[in-house]
Amino acid sequence: MLIGAHVSTAGGLSKVVERGVERECDAIQIFNQSPRMWRPTTYSEDDFAAFREEVAGSRIDSVVIHAVYLINCASKERETRKRSIESLTHALRVGDGIGADGVVLHAGARKGEPLAASMKRAAKAIAKALSDSDRCAVLLENTAGTQGPLGRDFEELARLVELLDGAERVGVCLDCCHLLASGYDIRDAGRLAEVVDDFDATIGLERLRCLHVNDSKIPLGGNRDQHAPLGEGELGKRGLAAFLSEPRFEQLPALLEGPSADGHATNRADVRLARKLRKQGLNARG
Repeated sequence: MLIGAHVSTAGGLSKVVERGVERECDAIQIFNQSPRMWRPTTYSEDDFAAFREEVAGSRIDSVVIHAVYLINCASKERETRKRSIESLTHALRVGDGIGADGVVLHAGARKGEPLAASMKRAAKAIAKALSDSDRCAVLLENTAGTQGPLGRDFEELARLVELLDGAERVGVCLDCCHLLASGYDIRDAGRLAEVVDDFDATIGLERLRCLHVNDSKIPLGGNRDQHAPLGEGELGKRGLAAFLSEPRFEQLPALLEGPSADGHATNRADVRLARKLRKQGLNARG
């Protein structure tokens, strides 16, 4: 498992790999631009080449981009959908440039609109962004929360994949905090195994490309997204140890998003704790 963390791009791409190495990451996740603004960050081909060279010379084996939070591919508002397509396209093109393994995306929220029509709008917008980029994959993240976020269960994720014609460049990122909040009981190895069986039967494990490793302040089925410091939430050390040692998650980037115990961004101690929990989980599995 490629354990790592979300790291800041403050100061440019040249700072990213250094921050990942400082945290002892095997994988990193970045935003391609400010996550709460539409304005894209401009990178040159030289920036991309330098980044790829730095990654190649480091311990980092996987880079993932997280698309900005403003994106709502399901929106009925023409301007919002236009900006969403432009932003996702930009993220995918940056992913092409830096050699990222995918762009993690919250597909959108229906906000009271019918589910079927919202799913079709989202898929059409995602397909447009894929057609205007070259290689980088879209990784649909499972969600939790109000306002009708798409992808709250495996059936919705599978339907999005189906609407995208099962494109090879469409994968899934599973967030364990969101799974718990959406009602999937993954608090020990046995129950997690049943959930992974369900995922495989509904979507297919070949679509699983990335993991988000977050503890949850929200209990099982609470349907809200609120992270807790690693090991201090509703999943706790036992649930996270199970998640980090699930045999079918081997070789995947497993990315910590925080917060740390001090309330700040994920740090080296968090990455080390994740590795310790993984080891405990593996030992418990015998």
